[in-house]
Amino acid sequence: MNPSLRLLLVEDDRELRQTLREALVVEGHEVFAAASLADARALWTTQSAAAAGGIDLVLLDLGLPDADGQLLLTELRQRRSTVALIVISARDTEANKVALLDAGADDYLVKPFGIGELLARMRVALRHRGTALAPVITHYEREGLLVDLARHLVSKDGRTLHLTPTEYKLLARLTRSAGQVLTHRQLLAEVWGPEFIEHTHYLRLYMGQLRAKIERDSADPRLLLTETGIGYRLAEQP
Repeated sequence: MNPSLRLLLVEDDRELRQTLREALVVEGHEVFAAASLADARALWTTQSAAAAGGIDLVLLDLGLPDADGQLLLTELRQRRSTVALIVISARDTEANKVALLDAGADDYLVKPFGIGELLARMRVALRHRGTALAPVITHYEREGLLVDLARHLVSKDGRTLHLTPTEYKLLARLTRSAGQVLTHRQLLAEVWGPEFIEHTHYLRLYMGQLRAKIERDSADPRLLLTETGIGYRLAEQP
C-alpha cells in the first residue's frame, strides 16, 4: 500500500510550480512548495522539526532567483541527509548532469518533461531508498460511478455529484487504493488528521453520506465496502 509522501518542491516558475504541485497532490502526496533557496531552507527546517517526520523527497530546480539550487543539494548531503532528491532543470549538458549526480542527486530530469516520467523517476529514486511506490489510481469507473481525481470530478450515471470537501477527500483516498483495505485509523489520520484516529464515528457518518450519494442502494453497498473490524475499501475496477 502506497504511503502518503511529504515532498519539497523547489521551483521558481510559478506556472510550473502550480502544475507540478497539483499533479503530486492528486497522487495523494503532501507538497511544500518553495520559489527560492531561502524559502526551501525555511521549509526544510520547519518540516524536519515536525512530528510527521520530515521530507521524503526533494524536487529541485537549479535556476533560483536568489542562488543556484545546487547549494541546497550540497547542504543536505553535507548534513548527511539521505533524503531522495531529483534535480529538475532546463540545463541539459552532460557536464551539468554528471556534476549534480556526483554531488549526490538521485536523478536529473531535463525540462520540459511529462508528469508520467516524473512520477516514474520518483518511484525509482524512492525504491533505491527502500520505499516501494506503485502508481496510484486517479481514474475510476464502476457501476456508473466515475471518479476523475485529475479533474476533481465525481459523477454517477453521467450526473455530476456534489460532495463536501471531506466527502471528496475520503473518496479520493479510497480511490487511490481501490481494491485495497484501508484501516479505520489510517483513513481517520489521512483524511482528518492524526489527532482524530479514535473518532470512528466521524468515519461511519461520512461513509454513510457517501454511500447515499454513490450507491444505487445504500443499504446494500457494492462500491464502498466494509471490512468488519478493520476498515473500508472501494471495490476494484472490473
